[in-house]
Amino acid sequence: MVSIADVARAAGVSPSTVSYVLSGRRSISAATRARVEASIAELGYRPHAGARALARRHTNVLALVAPLRADINVPVIMKFVTSVVTAARSYDHDVLLLTKDEGTAGLERVAGSAMVDALIVMDVEADDVRVPVLSRLRQPAVLIGLPHRPAGISCVDLDWAATGYAAVQHLAEHGHRSVALVGPPPVVYQRGTGYAERFLSGFTDAVAHFGLASVAHACEPTFDGAAECLRRVDAELPDATALVVHNEAALGSVLGILHAAGRRVPDDVSVLAICPDDVALGLPVRLTTVDIPADEVGALAVEMLMNLLDGRHGAQTRLLAPVLTERDSCGPPRPRHPDPCRSQLGMPLGGGPEGGVPSGPPDGGAPPPAGVVVVSTPTTRETP
Repeated sequence: MVSIADVARAAGVSPSTVSYVLSGRRSISAATRARVEASIAELGYRPHAGARALARRHTNVLALVAPLRADINVPVIMKFVTSVVTAARSYDHDVLLLTKDEGTAGLERVAGSAMVDALIVMDVEADDVRVPVLSRLRQPAVLIGLPHRPAGISCVDLDWAATGYAAVQHLAEHGHRSVALVGPPPVVYQRGTGYAERFLSGFTDAVAHFGLASVAHACEPTFDGAAECLRRVDAELPDATALVVHNEAALGSVLGILHAAGRRVPDDVSVLAICPDDVALGLPVRLTTVDIPADEVGALAVEMLMNLLDGRHGAQTRLLAPVLTERDSCGPPRPRHPDPCRSQLGMPLGGGPEGGVPSGPPDGGAPPPAGVVVVSTPTTRETP
């Protein structure tokens, strides 16, 4: 590997002169600069990124921490990644993507290497052990997610509590009185993932406000997992007329099971999904959805980081209000006389093992904490 000393010998100058040419920290004569640059080109020298960072005090590189765990929906995560990369390029920054689940060690390793100017951290837990470490780092950070205690770290996310509330409200306004939640995989709740807890809190608050019967269960993102989840719903709420599906990976299985059981959407059961619009439009039924605004969230995260790097403002939290799009999967409940061997959802009666999702944090539905900015109000739109 070519070193700075090799370049200096070839150009007939000292290594410090080569360093000054690279960093621009001292004035070098045009003739000397030309000799150094010719030697760099001839030898194929590439400055070490860490040394260059120390010299310039910035790298124009952002770290994006997006652990790809087994329960993660990779296509949805990659929408956020694409958005961050696109926004970063508009600020002349590159992105270092970190997908290994390293916890706090990964953050300290990357920050200590001096290879990045700032960090964006995804998959945030309600009590995330990475937050105290981020607050001590030299580089600023933005969380895509909202922990219970941000500790002065900037956050941006969908307002998941408002999203859960809006989904139930929409079904209640259609006249539904019995609503079931098909939630994320059990491990998402077990890990204390912030978005899942906040969504469940909003769902529970809306059910109480509108006086609905409800049940909520975690769902493994497989056909068997969806079938088991619906069996549990049938056992506990056999007259359910609407499903809220907060599990993108299970959507196809849920619709397939309903179809196989002869249950028409929305004539027999309404389905409202929390997923990106392109997912909703790629299924056999055009689903009514609350969109996951990956493009907007990723762009805002980068914008907030740039403001922090430029010293234009301190830490802040920005929550995006949900946008609900009405399509073909929701309608009013219709009176029916079910087969005595079938439940309202069309699955054989008799549930699986006990268990569901937790009831949500005790302060669910409370107003946003001080410093939280709700970017817009909940919106419903219709599509042709």
